Amino acid sequence: MSETIETSVSAETSDAVSGAEIQLEHVTKRYPGSREAAVDDVTMTIPAGKIVILVGPSGCGKTTTMRMINRLIEPTSGRITIDGEDTRRLNSDLLRRKIGYSIQQAGLFPHFTVAQNIAVVPGLLGWDHKRIDERVEEMLDLVGLDPKLFHDRYPRQLSGGQQQRVGVARALAADPPVLLMDEPFGAVDPITRGNLQDELLRLQSELHKTIVFVTHDFDEAVKLGDKIAVLGDKSSILQYDTPESILANPADDTVAGFVGAGASLKQLTLLRVRDVELRTDAVTAHLGESPAEVSQRLSEARGNYALVLDHRNRPLRWVHQRNLRTATSLETAGKPLGDLVSLQSTLQDALEAMLVEGGAVPVTGPRGEYAGMIELDTVMATVQRLREEHA
Repeated sequence: MSETIETSVSAETSDAVSGAEIQLEHVTKRYPGSREAAVDDVTMTIPAGKIVILVGPSGCGKTTTMRMINRLIEPTSGRITIDGEDTRRLNSDLLRRKIGYSIQQAGLFPHFTVAQNIAVVPGLLGWDHKRIDERVEEMLDLVGLDPKLFHDRYPRQLSGGQQQRVGVARALAADPPVLLMDEPFGAVDPITRGNLQDELLRLQSELHKTIVFVTHDFDEAVKLGDKIAVLGDKSSILQYDTPESILANPADDTVAGFVGAGASLKQLTLLRVRDVELRTDAVTAHLGESPAEVSQRLSEARGNYALVLDHRNRPLRWVHQRNLRTATSLETAGKPLGDLVSLQSTLQDALEAMLVEGGAVPVTGPRGEYAGMIELDTVMATVQRLREEHA
């Protein structure tokens, strides 16, 4: 890995891997005064361009293992390489500027604006102002935040989910090959957490970074991971495999305990909304249309509800036929969406969203645009098929 970082503009459907392989060879961490090692003799290879999840109980050493990669914690012994280069041979500050780092609670600087937070590492790397400004705009758009609305806001003016998005944008701003994520979505509500997970998967489909992600939530690990390392005491690797293989064949009783009951239902976490057929004939309307026009379309379609979209085709709210009779604008008619899912969402996410919405749920594409509806019958048919296959 070179001492400078070149920025690349991400192609939306690029298959190029921009990540770097990470190797841990007999890595151990023993703190002074402690008889037992916190991490003992860990060896593993993290493939370039993949998401690898470290999952295990609190205190097992998973965060310590991850922090040794960017030397926030110095290994006592062993060797860690990124793209073949020994991390001990690099200046620790330069190393960390080449590795994105995202943590729980986002860790934003409260006295910096959103733009200033995202610009921190590019600024340290000596980028010129024009390049930094362009990158800030690009990153805000990439994580789904309108630059015009969020550029000059402060962290206290953001929701928890928005703060996490800014945290991810900051971690990726200098286009690092490696991104470390330490329980980044653990402090937000379940709906926001699911949306952030979807956003990460969407970003990864475009960027192809090497991502090491720490969590204690096995369902999150199954949803996000290309590979999962189930860790035991002192970061001992109990099983390191694909989510499919771990669900089908847990290595031992401890791993089976992580998998938990309902392994067949967890298969829904392996299937994405993009894998099933969506309904595309729902009545939609755009802000600016007259309620009378939308009411007419609903009558012709013999429907009751229309989905209102914004100027970028992003779903906003439901409006019922009866709301349209008295409405003067679609801006406030009907009710806001309670939940939606993306093409990256799992079928388990979709099922949970349907319980919130009480029926079919809108699906969004790569930039939040409306892609269709997913219905309960579709998910239930998939559940039935999975049960038959499992049996």
